[in-house]
Amino acid sequence: MKIIRTDSELETPLVDKTLKAWGHDLVLLPDNISEDKLCNEIGDCELLLMCYTPVTKRVIDAAPKLKAIVKYGVGIDAIDIPAANAQGVVVVNIPEYAEETVAEGAFAMLIALAKRIPAIQENMNLKSWVWPQSEYLGLDIAEKTVGIVGCGKIGASMARMAGLGFRARVIGFDPYKTKAEMAENGITKYDNLIEMLRECDFVSLHAVLNEETKHLIGEKELAVIKPSAIIINSARGALIDELALVKALENNQIAGAGLDVFSKEPLNQKDHPLRELFKMKNVILFPHLTFYTVEAMERLEEETLERCKEAIEDNPVVIKSKDARLANQKSLNTIY
Repeated sequence: MKIIRTDSELETPLVDKTLKAWGHDLVLLPDNISEDKLCNEIGDCELLLMCYTPVTKRVIDAAPKLKAIVKYGVGIDAIDIPAANAQGVVVVNIPEYAEETVAEGAFAMLIALAKRIPAIQENMNLKSWVWPQSEYLGLDIAEKTVGIVGCGKIGASMARMAGLGFRARVIGFDPYKTKAEMAENGITKYDNLIEMLRECDFVSLHAVLNEETKHLIGEKELAVIKPSAIIINSARGALIDELALVKALENNQIAGAGLDVFSKEPLNQKDHPLRELFKMKNVILFPHLTFYTVEAMERLEEETLERCKEAIEDNPVVIKSKDARLANQKSLNTIY
């Protein structure tokens, strides 16, 4: 069968080699492919693998033979789920491959900003040495308050690192988790986001992106965060009103930000709405790569191939995430 894998810049050598060894026609497309070109390519495609490329209703409607969409990653917000449902196309993601990995990446940004590592390293490169001046004065994490927004598996890993690892007080906001569930992960539940944010020295976002959570952190929320606080986002860029965040950083409303995800990717320093962030020493810009480790990529490729094999052989496809279960409510060809 014809299989398309978009976002070919993300190398998956095991997936590519195996699909070809199974005798399939694998077509690799870049992550910036236009909707028109994808529609032209997908007409005789039976299996679509994607990571970042939007899969719109128009794309799905242009693929009458399509059996399944495999997101080799976690979030499925770039896929038009109703259009897939209407065509009977199974949508599956790989939700568990990098839960600990992403939490480690988020915590690495938190530590780096708390210890002023970016600013110190920049001046070491320029001047060969830095003396203990107030602009380089770091923060302890121990006994500080870390707020987790979205307390699923990644948020729980982040909470464990902060609480058990660094003796921080961990509080959290997640309307879909009970007080008892969050307590099991060392998180004190807050029912009001604003009240939680007021107490935080560090805020880390781990929520899924949907209509309810888009711009969950906006101008009002940023206004109540301590001026000494640092915000970390390794989930989805649009969880934050990013222009409001730029303004808050420019006005010293918050002390810093570590960002791995952005509403518009990739970034650039010429005309991107967030280009001013490149000039800020209290900001870490990471290119959506907190997931990218040897171990996580091995897990991702192996499980991607498992889901592909199920779809190719017309066997029920294993669905592991809540979002994907909801996306496939009309499909009989799934196992939960």
